[in-house]
Amino acid sequence: MATVVKVRVQSLGLDRATNTPVVILQEEEGDRILPIWIGPSEASAIAMQLAAWSFSRPLTHDLLVSVVGGLGGTLDRVIITKVEGNTYYAELVLRRGEEIIAVDARPSDSIAVALRMNAPIFAESSLLERVSVEIAEHESPDLPAGPPPPAPRPEAAQENLQDYLKRLTPEDFGRFNP
Repeated sequence: MATVVKVRVQSLGLDRATNTPVVILQEEEGDRILPIWIGPSEASAIAMQLAAWSFSRPLTHDLLVSVVGGLGGTLDRVIITKVEGNTYYAELVLRRGEEIIAVDARPSDSIAVALRMNAPIFAESSLLERVSVEIAEHESPDLPAGPPPPAPRPEAAQENLQDYLKRLTPEDFGRFNP
């Protein structure tokens, strides 16, 4: 059986080389990281939740939270399970009474939902090990070289995120039509 490690969202940023959003997961009790390149809409959903923004009508991830709760379920955990090629896979592990239901999902959507439901996020340990080795071997300037710096205090992270979000324009997310 594979070993999973509890992770947290360490940061959300933009890969300057590809102009693609990246969510960085860091193991809670260690320095290993897992960068996952994600789509602009999922990055926006994660950023809005990290900034504690609320809307009068539910957005897509909020709707999923409502559906799960309306059906009498909870999100037990999210697991980033594997990577094939450049595609990461995840599972939403739902609980309804004694029943456990694992649902295949994209990691970005899973993270957005987990943040909304205060559910823990886990990653297969081998994914964290693989990324650490790749970073050390390639020393890419667009990825952290070695362990990331210590996470800032929550208030500072929220202030930095709010400043970042204030500077965003629709063009930062590619083609965007409200």
